[in-house]
Amino acid sequence: MIRDRGRIKWTSMMLPEHVKLLRDWAKEDMYESSKEVDEQHLEMMNEIIFNAMEFGKSVTVTHYRNRKYELVIGTIHYWDESGQKLHIVDRFEEVHRVPLSQIADVRLTDE
Repeated sequence: MIRDRGRIKWTSMMLPEHVKLLRDWAKEDMYESSKEVDEQHLEMMNEIIFNAMEFGKSVTVTHYRNRKYELVIGTIHYWDESGQKLHIVDRFEEVHRVPLSQIADVRLTDE
């Protein structure tokens, strides 16, 4: 049976700078790229946002932040027209400010 120690046998020959670069490279592989949203999907999301704002419904917003997609679940409290941001209040009363240009998907949520 071959008893291979994997990475352990190579780390003693590598400089700390090389190890850091390899870790950074592995972390960069986890990044997601931003996807373009088509016109029809934008119209549907716009309708859902205005419906949720008017009736106080809960929504799930998927947006692109820090090179990955994140979800925010809550009610739309306010739309900042000058800053082009949605202010969403989650169930913990925390306010999330999501730029409209970074929104990938909006759906109504049943709570």
